[in-house]
Amino acid sequence: MNNKKLGWFALSPLLLFLIVYLLSAIVVGDFYAIPISSAFLISAFYAFIITPGKRISDKLSVFSKGATDENIFTMIWIFILAGAFASTAKSIGCIDATVNFILSILPGNLIYAGLFVAACFVSFAVGTSVGTIVALMPVANEIAVDIAVNPAFMAAIIVGGSFFGDNMSLISDTTIAATRTQGCQMKDKFKENLKIVAPAALVVLAIYIISGLSVDVTPTSGEVSFIKMIPYILVIVLALSGVKVVSVLTLGILLNGVIGMITGSLKWSEYLSSIGAGINSMGELIIVTLLAGGVMALIKYNGGIDVIINSLTKNIKGTKGAQLSIASLVAFANICTANNTIAIITTGGIANDISKKFGVSPRRAASVLDTISCFVQSLVPYGAQLLMAASFASISSVEIIPYLYYPLLMGVSSLLWIIFSKK
Repeated sequence: MNNKKLGWFALSPLLLFLIVYLLSAIVVGDFYAIPISSAFLISAFYAFIITPGKRISDKLSVFSKGATDENIFTMIWIFILAGAFASTAKSIGCIDATVNFILSILPGNLIYAGLFVAACFVSFAVGTSVGTIVALMPVANEIAVDIAVNPAFMAAIIVGGSFFGDNMSLISDTTIAATRTQGCQMKDKFKENLKIVAPAALVVLAIYIISGLSVDVTPTSGEVSFIKMIPYILVIVLALSGVKVVSVLTLGILLNGVIGMITGSLKWSEYLSSIGAGINSMGELIIVTLLAGGVMALIKYNGGIDVIINSLTKNIKGTKGAQLSIASLVAFANICTANNTIAIITTGGIANDISKKFGVSPRRAASVLDTISCFVQSLVPYGAQLLMAASFASISSVEIIPYLYYPLLMGVSSLLWIIFSKK
């Protein structure tokens, strides 16, 4: 097979993907009405066509090796287990139990700070910003009406807290994608990330404490079931202890089944159905991961990765510039796809090559990818999180953006960390 380098033209499959996805979404007026997998499939066919060589089998071999890379398949296994764990946890009432516990201990005059902490904790436990918004926004809306506060402000508290967990959770798909593409341990990335976001979270918490001192309301909560909170606690403790995430999630799934049977929340057939539903919920993400891996392999084969790395790094002399180039890359991809996980998967390989070239540690590269993508995703008005929160609050997603204190400070903290900290 003729390995002729195509230069910048090798990147055209990625450009085609962005054009197809963006234009289609703009035409229909809904970024989530267009399956990303469809756009990637078109990009994959195009990548086959422009790759030099006459034998389809040779091109397919390059594509398949990229799609079946060890890191790709490990990531897919984790996606499968994470979907099954999240679904079974929801089915036995883990989310409700966790939310009810948090609401039961909220002090009245610290309602803003309490809701922010609740959103941070829930999102960290369940590993999804959208799931956290769905769980807490009804409560936040009710409180907003009771105390006559701007619903956009209240929605921003929940959205901001939800991105804390999206960025930090040990079972979040963004965290999984970032660590797997950069080849680092989950606990190492967690420790690195905590240094970046902790200052931002503490400043925002102080803002909410001060702004909420004049408020006096006590939210109501449902029944608290501590036994149903055990799976989340176990996942957090084991993952932080350094246990492999595959083992952690497997144990979590099994524990969900046991607790479901003991409490009568799940029958055996319902347990199996819940596992299946969780796996199915990860279907498109798994397909996109495979397609992205294959397309990026063809782009790399055709010389596209070398071109973009050389272009991004030609004026870089150290690790700080390399990190800023990685941040710019994932930010642009996130704006185009309105999906931080897909943005990380799409650019993770390039980021890994840049970090290796300039000596950026894997944990630092993973933290930059995850933090910057979450920062950008939180400000995209057509992203799932803002659209979901705006729908619950019956407002425009744009109205929420000015009140997103935590995501904004998280972005500032990330840039300061890149500029002033050691590698």
